Amino acid sequence: MELDRVARIQAEWARERPDLDVSPQGVIGRLHRLAAVLTEQLAVVYRRHGLGEGEFDVLAALRRAGAPYERAPGELAQHTMVTTGAITKRIDRLERDGLVTRRPGRDDGRRRVVALTEAGKRVIDQAFTEHMANERQLLDALDAADAARLEQILTAWLARFEPPR
Repeated sequence: MELDRVARIQAEWARERPDLDVSPQGVIGRLHRLAAVLTEQLAVVYRRHGLGEGEFDVLAALRRAGAPYERAPGELAQHTMVTTGAITKRIDRLERDGLVTRRPGRDDGRRRVVALTEAGKRVIDQAFTEHMANERQLLDALDAADAARLEQILTAWLARFEPPR
């Protein structure tokens, strides 16, 4: 039986460090490898729409906000997988590309908001449609029961690190 990359690494460590339990690598190593593969497959769609992963995430957060499709920069950090420090860089690029605008808030002129432009809304609607088809295709590598069970396991595990709010 051929060993996958993770199993080969585990076998080497087990040989070199028999005093350590290397079994966690079976899960963590495969999740790490799978995350890299999935991220690259998702990025193909983002690139087709002229976006990086962070830009896609910012546009998606604005679109999910509902009309008028705007959020304050701090809110964007809370509603994306992009760090607060990276939000400004993403917004700058999206604004330069005409996909978002920055403006004073409606109720408080001191507050700044980022809003989707019409072009931004078109781009994210097209990109998200393709993104969902891509995710479906990737997930279809598992049967429905395995996918549902995996979602339950990952949800419970993630909640240990990021409690649901």
